Amino acid sequence: MVTKRPPKTKIGWEEWVSYPDLGLPCVKAKIDTGARTSALHAFDAVPFEKDGVAYLRFKIHPIARNRKLTRECEAPLIGERFVTSSNGQKEKRFIIKTRLIMGKETFDTEVTLTKRYGMSFRMLMGRNSLKQGRFVVDPARACLLGKIFNPEDLYK
Repeated sequence: MVTKRPPKTKIGWEEWVSYPDLGLPCVKAKIDTGARTSALHAFDAVPFEKDGVAYLRFKIHPIARNRKLTRECEAPLIGERFVTSSNGQKEKRFIIKTRLIMGKETFDTEVTLTKRYGMSFRMLMGRNSLKQGRFVVDPARACLLGKIFNPEDLYK
């Protein structure tokens, strides 16, 4: 007997994602199948304890090139790990686990936090996060799950 798998969702090289548990309705992510881990822009990260559980409080500018829009977020802290970036530099990063919505798919994923000032995207989505959903990437197309023309409006 052959078991049918659900079809894969086709995504482009960039997509809008949501982190509802962080209060982030939209963040534009670059899909990077060459990266193992996902990275989210964050600054002013401070570990703390909440009901005996390790947490991390941090700030984010969720929209690229808009430093006026700032959100403070909290998430369970998984730990810290050294990550080697594409330019070969090693950096110690906090790791959080949070819920991610991408199109019709919702799943928990681990994300490293780093300062992504000067980068075109506040989020880099790596292979480990992509494996949580069922995605196939079309590198010639963008925003196959939908476009958001005024992302700032979702933060009002």
